[in-house]
Amino acid sequence: MTNVITRFAPSPTGVLHIGSVRTALYSWLYARQHNGKFILRIEDTDKERSTRAFEENILDGLAWLGLTHDEFYRQSERGEIYKKHLEKLIADGTAYVSQEEPREEGQRASVIRFKNPGRVVTFRDEVRGDISFDTTELGDFVIAKDLESPLYHFAVVVDDFEMGVTHIIRGDDGISNTPRQILIQEALGAPRPSYTHLPMILAPDKSKLSKRHGALAVTEYRDEGYLPEAILNFVALMGWNPGNDQEIVSLKEMLELFTLEKIHKAGAVFNIEKLKWLNKHYMKFLPVERAGEEIASRLPEDLRAEAHKNPELFATIVPIILERISAFGEVAALADGGEIGYFFVDPSYERDALLWKDERDPARAKAHLDKVTELLQGIVPADFTAEEIKAALWDYATEAGRGNVLWPLRYALSGRDKSPDPFTLAGILGKEITLRRIEHARQILSL
Repeated sequence: MTNVITRFAPSPTGVLHIGSVRTALYSWLYARQHNGKFILRIEDTDKERSTRAFEENILDGLAWLGLTHDEFYRQSERGEIYKKHLEKLIADGTAYVSQEEPREEGQRASVIRFKNPGRVVTFRDEVRGDISFDTTELGDFVIAKDLESPLYHFAVVVDDFEMGVTHIIRGDDGISNTPRQILIQEALGAPRPSYTHLPMILAPDKSKLSKRHGALAVTEYRDEGYLPEAILNFVALMGWNPGNDQEIVSLKEMLELFTLEKIHKAGAVFNIEKLKWLNKHYMKFLPVERAGEEIASRLPEDLRAEAHKNPELFATIVPIILERISAFGEVAALADGGEIGYFFVDPSYERDALLWKDERDPARAKAHLDKVTELLQGIVPADFTAEEIKAALWDYATEAGRGNVLWPLRYALSGRDKSPDPFTLAGILGKEITLRRIEHARQILSL
């Protein structure tokens, strides 16, 4: 095989979204597998709609995902190259300047048209097999407004030719563009690359993917606390599988397993729950320091200050927070709901909240906490772990009723209806804070 060269050629008229990431990933994988070259080409011939802000979004997203390119081009900087090829086609008689009837006063009166031979074009697609088009109906199509203003179909063919692109991997909305691009290739004397057209990514209702269904900028997923490993795993499996039921596929494994032959013909359905599941998986394997940084950066300012003041305590609650979220962006909602603050600040609550549903007598609840205090006093601070605490309290809780004993204990420590179990909480808080909070609850129950 000749040296493999693939390209990702986004238009900076919009953000880098999930569908584009998949195209970039497959092109990147194929090039890297074959020790080839991966080109990033910004197709900004649409001067009215193209912006540098969109270009920066594309570059930021690819860099975050780690899809590095070997060469970088902007079509807006290649005008002389297109002009040279336009002049050659006109000289060869395969293109001509066409005098047009302007639709409105002041509009352009001439364009450059390709002289269409009007024949059937057949090309092989790696996903769909042979595809044939009768190009007669295209007529002599426009390839440039003038020598300085090439249109998309012409510029893309010239670029692929000049850059030596051997494999074009793109969405299947590009299939209808292929016949006219092949005609231009033949007129230029350019070799025909291999084509792979990817099935569309669909919304859950099988409609076209929209922002409401997940077609966000990949940088938005980054900002919401998703990990690049999860995004890559997710998009890789939307249109391809490794030939088995494997759900977790690292980039290294993709490089070993990816083949064009295993790309699906049917459109893939975007499933946000699957993305959350994958992200939760990858979050579990982050170093505690990295996970802690991600969590701390999303805490309210007061809690972030507490986390920095109590780094050891914060490190112990990082795994607990990770269990409760699917993306780091959910940390803020947890904090706003009071699900984190009680680790750092003693909670406040009403007396009735300490009472278990089956036992509404404050005196009995206090008696249970009296006994809990007595049992916990016997554990030395160095051994004050969840396991030792559970061992000390379990028999009494079983005898007196687990809800009767453990509910007021857990509520005394957290002040929340939902929180980790009281043994875990006490182990994290330590003996001094645990006993102080229990004493506070006993005083409330005495009122």
